[in-house]
Amino acid sequence: MVLLPADPLTALAHGIGSQHDLPISPFYAFAGAFTALFVSFLALALLWSTSRFRGDRSGLALPASLQRVADAPATRTALRGLGLALALAVLLHLLLGPDDPAHNPAPGAVYVLFWVGLVPASLLLGPVWRLLNPLRTLHRLFSRARRGGDGPDRPLPARLGQWPAAAGLFGFTWLELAAPDPASTTTLLIALATYTTAQLLLAARFGERWFDDGDAFETYSALLARLSPLGRRSDGRLVLRNPFHGLDATPERPGLVATVCVLLGSTAYDGFSDNPSWINALQTSPLGRTPTATLGLLGSIALVATLYALCAAATRLVSGPHPGPLTAFAHSLVPIALGYLIAHYFSLLVTEGPRTVSMALGTDNAPEPLPPLGPGALAALQVIAVVTGHVLGVVAAHDRSVRLFPPARAVAGQLPLLALMITYTVGGLGLLLN
Repeated sequence: MVLLPADPLTALAHGIGSQHDLPISPFYAFAGAFTALFVSFLALALLWSTSRFRGDRSGLALPASLQRVADAPATRTALRGLGLALALAVLLHLLLGPDDPAHNPAPGAVYVLFWVGLVPASLLLGPVWRLLNPLRTLHRLFSRARRGGDGPDRPLPARLGQWPAAAGLFGFTWLELAAPDPASTTTLLIALATYTTAQLLLAARFGERWFDDGDAFETYSALLARLSPLGRRSDGRLVLRNPFHGLDATPERPGLVATVCVLLGSTAYDGFSDNPSWINALQTSPLGRTPTATLGLLGSIALVATLYALCAAATRLVSGPHPGPLTAFAHSLVPIALGYLIAHYFSLLVTEGPRTVSMALGTDNAPEPLPPLGPGALAALQVIAVVTGHVLGVVAAHDRSVRLFPPARAVAGQLPLLALMITYTVGGLGLLLN
């Protein structure tokens, strides 16, 4: 049975309502998952001996007229204006609306429409937040206002990479899952003001390119967009492509592993946070709820990262030396993270999303959210999303392995990655079915 909490604050604090006793047999779920992983691994080992993914060199070019419209200054200006207008609307609701998520659409806009809605938007349209990001627009406006008064932008340290984005994503997931009152208008105002100030100050120092890796949500959107069929080739041409090609083009940047592990670990903690034993631990902990929840969130992320680091070390030991074993296979974790996001947040988006929009449009009697699928269909969707994400991860890792290592060692080097995928699958399904 899927339980929808009566208090919207509970739903927003957890990201999704509690899930218990899903009507699907754990035996069949685990057996199907193991079968899918082993069959895909054996098929790849026997039939896939050379790398087939070409990264950002692939894709079927879309009509030039469509690209001209997409790249037109008027289109970009309209999208930037839309992003700024939506951000202003959320800010006004936070400042002037009631401090009650049942009657104020701002918390739902942040935690549902924005955070969860970026997943399907990025999958369908590419890195959309780069075009909508109001902080990037504000930086451009401020830069024009002070044009000529400052020197050239300072270069970004290469070792910084995506570490700022990883820290920002952790801060947001902490706000959602561990903060004392995440749906409070005061809490959201403080969080948004702090993040906005920090981002604009850093962009003033390093220039607009800061947002590419320094803004948590641009990085989040761009990472998910690697699996979008809509992308750009290295020559800038807008193309339709096999999503695996886009995934293969993921830059191996410092902080990439940390970013993906934050996504995986925080989603895993979200799934575990409504477990009765953990709720009891939060209520009885001498440290208090927030410190205990923070430690739980950190522990979940650390566990995901530790398992991946051990897997990378074992792969290097089996297959031979490689200068960057951690980042070389980090892209294979992206479809796994996507599978977890779909499994945990699909129900929230399709129930609370319309309700939030209804409130924003001024409907006083917004309808109570109803489950979009029956319990059995929802359980099947969640299991399929988790298993499919892991299978796609196996495919991406195998293609990278046969490119990096000699044929005799490429398949053997996949065994630690297969073990990692099985471990993640067991954990993911266990959180869904327990």
